[in-house]
Amino acid sequence: MLFLALAFAVTALAYASVGFGGGSTYTALLALSGISYTVLPILSLSCNLLVVAGGCVRFARAGTLPWRRALPICGVSVPMAAWGGTLVVSERLFTGLLGVSLLIAGGVMAMETMGRRSFGHPEGQRDRLPSWGRVIALPIGAGVGFLSGVVGIGGGIFLAPILHLSRWGESRAIAGTTSLFILLNSLAGLAGQATKLKGEEVADLTLYWPLLLAVGIGGQIGSHLGVKVLSPALLKAATGGLVMLVGLRLLARFLTLWTGGDNGL
Repeated sequence: MLFLALAFAVTALAYASVGFGGGSTYTALLALSGISYTVLPILSLSCNLLVVAGGCVRFARAGTLPWRRALPICGVSVPMAAWGGTLVVSERLFTGLLGVSLLIAGGVMAMETMGRRSFGHPEGQRDRLPSWGRVIALPIGAGVGFLSGVVGIGGGIFLAPILHLSRWGESRAIAGTTSLFILLNSLAGLAGQATKLKGEEVADLTLYWPLLLAVGIGGQIGSHLGVKVLSPALLKAATGGLVMLVGLRLLARFLTLWTGGDNGL
């Protein structure tokens, strides 16, 4: 448990620094640790909430959370996340889908960063964004919310690359929006996932309180670094690297499930 708590703390610090909650990595770590698949999404979403709650506060205080543009995206995603959380999917389908999605998203962001092309817009140009970026934000938010609810994560790791590629805003605004998106989606997804819990599984969850403490500490440190210290370019590079790392880890887990003889979805 000590090693897992340390891994969670480092994950929370790294993800909070780029506006994420870290749910996908928590999920991968928990899966590799052999923790029951039935309680895994609950633990991951709970950790997400602790990390992004502090991040939302810090981004808001720094003036990098564009409430007027962020709330409509969250408004369409939350009910979809709650609905998705009530559905049952296999571990294999969950792992493969999430791994491929994250690997592609992380690769695109990494290539953009190495090519020195800006994902977002300068601070003063936020109100002159391309209209198509604003149009696709709502349906994309709804789709990401549903997928996030199904697999038990906050969804920011899907949303952020899309917002960057659609030139929705500058990097810090996207980080703040992503943090809020994860917070609200995690709450909704947690509510949906809780409907599937059994009595003995609720008791099992109390054993993992050290993980919540670890991400609470790591998340506070990471969100402070993201708002006060890290540059937009570093935020993009870190985001791409983290997304690719998680994607590779989940794909390795998917191959293990496939070769292990579990050929059903």
